[in-house]
Amino acid sequence: MKKVAQLILSVSLFIVPFVLGAQSVKTIKKDIQASVEAQKENMIQTSDAIWEAAETSLVEYKSSKQLMDYARENGFEVTENVADIPTAFMAKYGSGSPVIGILGEFDANAGISQKRQPTREARVEGGAGHGCGHNLFGTASLGAAVAIKEQIEKGTLKGTVIFYGTPAEETIFAKVWMARAGVFDQLDVCMDWHPGDNNEAGTQSSKALVDFRVKFYGSSSHASSDPWNGKSAVDAMELYTTGLNYYREHILPTSRIHYQIEKAGDVVNVVPDFAQIWTRLRENNREKVDVLYERALAIAKGAALMTGTTYETKLISGIYEIQVNRTGAEVMQKNMEALGEITYSEEEVTYANTILKEAGKPQLSIDGSIHPLKETLPAQGGSTDVGDVSQIVPTIRMSATVASSGGPWHSWAVVACTGMSIGHKGMIYAAKALAMTMADLYKNPKLVEAVKKDFKDNKVNKTYDPRILPGPPSLN
Repeated sequence: MKKVAQLILSVSLFIVPFVLGAQSVKTIKKDIQASVEAQKENMIQTSDAIWEAAETSLVEYKSSKQLMDYARENGFEVTENVADIPTAFMAKYGSGSPVIGILGEFDANAGISQKRQPTREARVEGGAGHGCGHNLFGTASLGAAVAIKEQIEKGTLKGTVIFYGTPAEETIFAKVWMARAGVFDQLDVCMDWHPGDNNEAGTQSSKALVDFRVKFYGSSSHASSDPWNGKSAVDAMELYTTGLNYYREHILPTSRIHYQIEKAGDVVNVVPDFAQIWTRLRENNREKVDVLYERALAIAKGAALMTGTTYETKLISGIYEIQVNRTGAEVMQKNMEALGEITYSEEEVTYANTILKEAGKPQLSIDGSIHPLKETLPAQGGSTDVGDVSQIVPTIRMSATVASSGGPWHSWAVVACTGMSIGHKGMIYAAKALAMTMADLYKNPKLVEAVKKDFKDNKVNKTYDPRILPGPPSLN
């Protein structure tokens, strides 16, 4: 009988703290949701101001200031000009471990300005627009960080939270410069989300890529009187693109080749002496990207040889694929399921379907459901410089619905949603899910260690080598 009593006492000593701890986390998560709700109007105002500013890569001065001001107003210590990038910053609160970071983007896409309406009409002719929802991205992440800060301030959570304002994701990938500067090295775990057309925990990787510019130099002459005295840089560029396009037949189905012609002569009656082209190559990992890169450089050399021109190549940037952390994704999934699906009004459904009709897509409305945890498959989608962060620190990711189902991204169709209630709902949802998952990490050191173990066990790239040139980032 005495042994039975001792066993009961031992079990109770284990169970009671666990139950109390569980209740504590449950209460904290309720407080976090209440915090995000309390911030809701300020978050909407902030995201809408960034939506209206619609600033492109490296010139997001108004947008970054909006977020820095919000962080300062909420008691964060803000560090500006991170990695010598004027629009990059960090906002920190707390001390000690664990140190959990959260990423926030805020740059827009060029040329897709759109009014807050479901039919196509530019707000600013030729202007930019948030066709990837980054006005919501940075705001939601900062809102989550504020909710965590409040808990640290109250003493219910212990540790440090750092919000990273990360510019230029749409073009040259400023997180790579920030990673090289070591700003993520202090983290135990990093949180990330991205606007999407569904709600799901992040279980998929992304494509690695390399961006580079090729410049061809020839010599000018009159295109009719003495073309034999000229060497056409545009001929060289066209042969280069022809070579790339013939190469497409012999690459893996997972490979992608893109290019943008930036300069191709000035007038029709002069043999052009200069041409410039931006090339982007993608594959499922950096090693495979290198195969594409080597061949593309050889094609550029061949094009110059065939035309008697000279050429030079310049690296713009390169990024890694995302290293998936399924341990973290499972925690995120539970919190998303606890929050439940996003619901929409009849007016919002009509708005979404009108956009889809205008864009020539099936009218699938809006998907506010919580998708089940997916099997990790070979990368099918785009690329992100979050991949570089995920090579340094375990990174937990999610997506939240901010736009019509199945509509075109990086287009007016998304801009039309990210500045109104459909986008706002996804932003608030993401802030809650992110902060609730962070609360689990702060309260459970064993969970942090499990996320770190997942990172270590599944590491493919044993060393991190940022693919950028010395100096600060530049679009030139």
